[in-house]
Amino acid sequence: MEDDLKKQIDSKQGHDGFIKVSDQPVGDLSAQQRVVLNRKANALFNDGKIDMAERIFITTGYSDGLTRVGDVYAQRNDYLKALKLYLLAHNKRKSEPLIEKLSSVVSAMLK
Repeated sequence: MEDDLKKQIDSKQGHDGFIKVSDQPVGDLSAQQRVVLNRKANALFNDGKIDMAERIFITTGYSDGLTRVGDVYAQRNDYLKALKLYLLAHNKRKSEPLIEKLSSVVSAMLK
């Protein structure tokens, strides 16, 4: 896992940053609109259209959906994308272990 994180860090150097966490759910969605959008995103997720589901979950701020998409990225060893979604979902149980691993990789790179 640490080697995968190191590769991701190396590939991100020179870009705008590792993780953009300023994405906020759209505030003027009604509860009914959120339900409809989350159902659509769940259907997309179940159909394997992860990117489309991710966009909707970010729009609605649906933490369970964000966590499930983050889990897919983690299974694909795309730890930075997974971490972004866990942070957006406010899921400390999933984000903190990734942060610790990322910290150890960065520390090893600095030595």
